[in-house]
Amino acid sequence: MRTARWLPIAPATLLLLLFLAGPIGYCVWIAFTNMQLTGSSQADFVGFANFRKAFGDANFRDAVRLTLVFTVLSSIVGQNTLGLALAGLMRRASKPVRTLTGAVVIAAWVLPEIVAAFLLYAFFRREGTLNAILDWLHLPSQNWLFTLPILAVSFANVWRGTAFSMLIYSAALSEIPKEITEAAEVDGASGPRRLWYVTLPMISRSIGTNLMLNTLQTLSVFGLIWAMTRGGPGGRSTTLPVFMYDEAFNKSLIGYGTAVALLLLIVGALFSVVYLRLAKAEV
Repeated sequence: MRTARWLPIAPATLLLLLFLAGPIGYCVWIAFTNMQLTGSSQADFVGFANFRKAFGDANFRDAVRLTLVFTVLSSIVGQNTLGLALAGLMRRASKPVRTLTGAVVIAAWVLPEIVAAFLLYAFFRREGTLNAILDWLHLPSQNWLFTLPILAVSFANVWRGTAFSMLIYSAALSEIPKEITEAAEVDGASGPRRLWYVTLPMISRSIGTNLMLNTLQTLSVFGLIWAMTRGGPGGRSTTLPVFMYDEAFNKSLIGYGTAVALLLLIVGALFSVVYLRLAKAEV
């Protein structure tokens, strides 16, 4: 009987082991070797040497710091806050405004990442749209991709990914009974107090889910940053995915780059554990 219960999920289990667990296991092995793209084709086991090299590498530490800045600015603060604000405003807006706003925000989300990157590159470059607007307003302009690269790519990620948060929060807000908000309004609660004491507690599970998914997605952003700045100038927008790619493919250090990828995986797992524990604490 027990064998019969496993039969329906056996094909899916085999596929997961073959195409997910297999490559992950192979990458774990590579991370403990000195495998390179060029030079010697032999990969020798080096133990934790790649990880020791990473923690002793100033460039790696800078990449960790920039990854945290990028994640906090563009995901935890940017997409999460703006998505909630848009969802709340669209509930009170007229149907034409909701339709137009939703179309504009979702259009940025469905664009291929490389297309969105080139659009934002054209917006922030020295001769781009942003500086043209600032010049027209007689305000000082600058080369944003050179002076504030991490802020530029963070804004680009917010612009592209806010639609996901907006949809999550729109669904969550629609589930709040009108009677509760109307009762709070009758009791004299102001808009900010209703938001803090009524709305946010009732959608806390959606907030946790949205934060976890957005954080994991943001930690893995590569194409957007690579197309806009290539991690520059001077490494000032080099997040961990960009650093990993540069070490593995530009410098041919596959073993070291894979070790960095594993560390990035661990960072994502730690964020997930924190969000899941917070979600359990609220139950």
